[in-house]
Amino acid sequence: MKLLKKILKLGMICILLGVLFYLGVVAMVCYREKNIPPVGEYDAIIVLGAQVKPDGTLSLQLQWRVDAAAKAWKERESLIVVCGAQGHNEPATEASVMKAELIRQGVPEEYILMDDKSFNTRQNISNAVKLLEGRDADHVLVVTSDYHLPRAMAIAEDAGLDASGVGAPTKLGLRFWVKNHGREGLAWIKYWMQKYLHLPLE
Repeated sequence: MKLLKKILKLGMICILLGVLFYLGVVAMVCYREKNIPPVGEYDAIIVLGAQVKPDGTLSLQLQWRVDAAAKAWKERESLIVVCGAQGHNEPATEASVMKAELIRQGVPEEYILMDDKSFNTRQNISNAVKLLEGRDADHVLVVTSDYHLPRAMAIAEDAGLDASGVGAPTKLGLRFWVKNHGREGLAWIKYWMQKYLHLPLE
């Protein structure tokens, strides 16, 4: 019985420490998204995908990302890589929907490269790097949602890119704020496990 109590006590302590660690990671996400360095020079823009609605229109988060990318292109005409495959409930690839919206907003088609094979941030960046090879794109601007930007920039830097970033504001209310930041905290833990422990996580 004493051994069981010790095991239960140890288990509770481990759970508490895990919860505190996780909350610390979420706090780090909040801090980093509010302290993104100023945008530097860029030769290309990488726009990361988000959900396409079943009717083929952009979700709000994806619309905000594309709007931010179009604004960045108008400030400095550069190649744009749009990233995102087709999810099981999406009628088209995220990349193709973003491309069409960028063209609608005035970006010429010849400036847009499509990665329509990637399903996560690491694949987004990796495929974008391949598309930009040989195009004199040494400095990139990563465009995604504000809460997602710090991790996306970290992955871009891991891939050898000189990256700055623009985070599209996410204005969906408290419930979505909690959901997005909570999920991003878990994503950072997965990122560290991949980077430092070399675990084959996808």
